[in-house]
Amino acid sequence: MNNLNQTINPYLPSWEYVPDGEPYVFGDRVYVYGSHDKFGGDVYCMLDYVCYSAPVNDLGSWRYEGVIYRKDQDPANADLQGNLYAPAVTVGPDGRYYLYYVLSSWGVVSVAVCDEPSGKYEFLGYVHYKDGTYLGQKEGDEPQFDPAVLTEGDRTYLYTGFCAVGDKSRHGAMGTVLGPDMLTIVEGPVFVAPGEPYSHDTSFDGHAFFEGPSIRKKDGKYFFIYSTQLYHELGYAVSDDPLSGFEYKGVLISNGDLNIDSYKPADKPMFYCANNHGSMVKIENDWFIFYHRHTNGTNFSRQECFEKLIEKKDGTFMQAKMTSCCGLEPLVSKGTYPTYIACNLFTDTDCTYIPWSGWMDDRFPKITQDGGDKDGGARIVESDISGKDIEENRALDDHAEDLSDNLQIINTKDTRNEANYGYIANMRDSATAGFKYFDCKGVKKMSVCTKGYATGELELRLKWDDKAIGSFPIGYANVWHETKADIEIPDGVHDLFFTFKGTGYLQFAAFSFI
Repeated sequence: MNNLNQTINPYLPSWEYVPDGEPYVFGDRVYVYGSHDKFGGDVYCMLDYVCYSAPVNDLGSWRYEGVIYRKDQDPANADLQGNLYAPAVTVGPDGRYYLYYVLSSWGVVSVAVCDEPSGKYEFLGYVHYKDGTYLGQKEGDEPQFDPAVLTEGDRTYLYTGFCAVGDKSRHGAMGTVLGPDMLTIVEGPVFVAPGEPYSHDTSFDGHAFFEGPSIRKKDGKYFFIYSTQLYHELGYAVSDDPLSGFEYKGVLISNGDLNIDSYKPADKPMFYCANNHGSMVKIENDWFIFYHRHTNGTNFSRQECFEKLIEKKDGTFMQAKMTSCCGLEPLVSKGTYPTYIACNLFTDTDCTYIPWSGWMDDRFPKITQDGGDKDGGARIVESDISGKDIEENRALDDHAEDLSDNLQIINTKDTRNEANYGYIANMRDSATAGFKYFDCKGVKKMSVCTKGYATGELELRLKWDDKAIGSFPIGYANVWHETKADIEIPDGVHDLFFTFKGTGYLQFAAFSFI
């Protein structure tokens, strides 16, 4: 069975690293624009902008649209020292698509333009005052960072900013109005959300603006989405006016499931956190929050996920949980699932943040892959593939066949990018991988695919802190191999938590319902 035909997180191929996702619906497709990390990279956003899209009625069928903008296209980046940080896109008064971004090396907002949402964008210019001075370079300006845009008529609202905790030199998120040329400032900038030093007597206290602004309009109100001072969460504020009056309303998502107390203590992290950036979008009749998670035990290999939001009676939202099924239909209890779709990963030693220095130590498990990403995965097939579907799904069928035949799950390569599927590495004693949710029917036997210098048991639970309902014996293994066990799961929708109990370090590639 081809299980990746379902809607799963991360929703892009396992070898793709597109964080900071800004989702938009244009016509009958949803498009996602983000920065572009490299697997094994040592800084953020090392690669060029790519775009993915999916039909609004099938969020499990994402199509690679190709490279839409290269960092060497910006005239200020001739030496390529600047990486393309998080972008945003809007449709201008002329019907064209405008892409806004800031280079990592320069605190000025750049703009590119294209006639279609996922075509080849061309550099247009820099956001500037009427006298030609670039926004961010006028006396009194603060550096620009992470632009967000919303166009209404001839006015485009531009939101930018970065404000670290304790930094009194930066005041918070800024709002600026651009004219119909999409470059010239006609109003502002003004501050719309405070940074931490200036938040303590406001509704933002404890969840002040850090970075990653985004803007959406819902029911006539403006929703300002941003990464808070806690880094791992996307908070939001609401106002009737796009440039003033924003009041903090809550958290949309945490990439560690922090704050949620419905299945664990609110302060217990269920995934390894660092920064977060994304936004919400209405797709058909439902709202979704797009965000990123951190993989490979590092800050610099981030992958995009999304969850369905639950709207409250007052028009605001509940905080979404991290899931493997995007908060949509539970996954079916048939066939084989790769473990990179884990939505929870932790040990008995709680650890909230991946160190800002770069990498976690070897006490903790991580989602990783073998080999590199071939210069950004899909970039190697840049030429002439726009409009063609990603065929990672076919490769999963190959993996499933390998599991039955010769058990070489991870060694089967994707036919397009020669990259292997992600898996969980370095599971030491107490390491737990959680998957949500599965619609279990008639499950009486399962198998796991593992390797590694480890001995013990891989236990299965339906709740992270409950008793095990079964286990798989684990022994030393140099190659991927399958271990079967009689495990009966009651019919119904369940979480699945796999916990390693033993010595050594285990690599966990996949599990199957037999």
